[in-house]
Amino acid sequence: MTIELNNIFRSRIKHIILLIVLILFYAFPGFAQQTYTDSAFVDSTIDVEDCSRNLDSMLSLWYVQSFMNSPQNIQYNFSNDTASLPHFTDAEYQEQLAHMNTYIEMTYNDVVKKFIEFYAIKRRRQVEVMLGLSEYYFPIFEEALDKYGLPLELKFLPIIESALNPRAISRAGASGLWQFMYTTGKLYKLNINSFVDERQDPVKASDAAARYLRDLYDIYHDWQLVIAAYNCGPGNINKAIKRTGKTTYWGIYNRLPRETKGYVPAFIAAAYAMTNYKEYKMVPRKIEMPVATDTIIITNELHLRQVAEVLQIPLEKLESLNPQYKKDIIPANFEPYPLLLPAEYITQFIALKDSILNYKDSLFFGSIRPSQYGSHGINNNENKTNSSGDVRIIYTIKSGDTFGSIAKRFQISTADIKSWNNIHKNQLVVGRKLNIYVSSDKANKYKKSNSSASSNNSTTTQVTKNNSTISKDGTWITYTVQSGDNFWSISKKYPGVSIDDLLQWNNLYKSSKLQIGQKLKIKK
Repeated sequence: MTIELNNIFRSRIKHIILLIVLILFYAFPGFAQQTYTDSAFVDSTIDVEDCSRNLDSMLSLWYVQSFMNSPQNIQYNFSNDTASLPHFTDAEYQEQLAHMNTYIEMTYNDVVKKFIEFYAIKRRRQVEVMLGLSEYYFPIFEEALDKYGLPLELKFLPIIESALNPRAISRAGASGLWQFMYTTGKLYKLNINSFVDERQDPVKASDAAARYLRDLYDIYHDWQLVIAAYNCGPGNINKAIKRTGKTTYWGIYNRLPRETKGYVPAFIAAAYAMTNYKEYKMVPRKIEMPVATDTIIITNELHLRQVAEVLQIPLEKLESLNPQYKKDIIPANFEPYPLLLPAEYITQFIALKDSILNYKDSLFFGSIRPSQYGSHGINNNENKTNSSGDVRIIYTIKSGDTFGSIAKRFQISTADIKSWNNIHKNQLVVGRKLNIYVSSDKANKYKKSNSSASSNNSTTTQVTKNNSTISKDGTWITYTVQSGDNFWSISKKYPGVSIDDLLQWNNLYKSSKLQIGQKLKIKK
């Protein structure tokens, strides 16, 4: 009990410290999500065309453009049918907003009405596309928001931030679905380096955005102020509160930056349009995004083109599922990274993993290889020496390996191993690849012995085909988890077995992580 209370106390202290850092970090508007000058307060007009231009630039995705340009949709006229659309009175708009059953107040006024007409009538074509995209992205947003106990209607924020484009980059440098600035992304532990930008990772960015929104709510305790602060930063909100003495969004409205004056109304209007689209005869457009996906953990450097060409998946589809990889390279030599694939390709990837890793690697990587870089994307070639020879061997770490045993095997020093691979700890991870430089004679000898070992392993694999044993009474199979396994791939090995069956039989949850060597019970 005492240990549990101590853990809760530490968690609270960490949360309070983060809030203090957040407030201090944003004490000056220049460090906010966007940067504004005092001149922004002079013009009180709301320019919906700014929102229009932003919407067009954000919806520049290959799968959106291919949908827009497809023959069936070129013939479909999105804008000429507006005359038949319903026209609601102010009282009817207010009633519809009240019936949306949201925790966040959906205020109605002339500014909100202007944005409702923008989304529901003028730009209905783009809203139909975003309705189609929402089938893929909204479950990701809702899961993150629910995890931290936040209102689920905050899922509409990326509509006005990025138009659901995970690779959207604003003129100010904000990136991803939730449009994180670099400093804010780093503050919320998003990895940003030469190869990876997790601001563009839908899952990790959604989790970070939910934490950021939670921290803003702990400051303001008003969701409209939180949404405004997400746009212009706490610094601008605090300045407006100080100047007006008011603590509500509409109370400080006239002291807000011009864009933020339209931001909360745009949020309300986007939520309204995405909820009441049927009233305006809008139809969600089916965008080519795979709903059923699964994740493979990659522990070797890998180019998306290798996966695309071997598995015959369109490269653009892989890029849309894995937008965080800036150069289409997964730099997994120093730490594991996820690869999201359509579920139907998971088994094929596992079966062809070695072929994929070796496929045209020198062609696709060229002179840019993650193994030349440290875990933070910094080139460390200047500090590396090939003191033992000119031939590079890629050595896969095995169970029981130590720096000393590997060094003894290749007659090199442990210092060389660490230097060549930019390793600073005395810890090895099974399955990771190491760069080893030895003489050509030693390299040839290693390749021959490795080839012989692979042949022996393939024979063993045939004998224990499914890596499973049958219980004495013959009613259960015990399956040993292997590298690359997941619940979906295991269930496919046994006809009639579902993922839910596996979870129930083994007292596991969908969020449970499988470990190599773990035993699973499967009913015959």
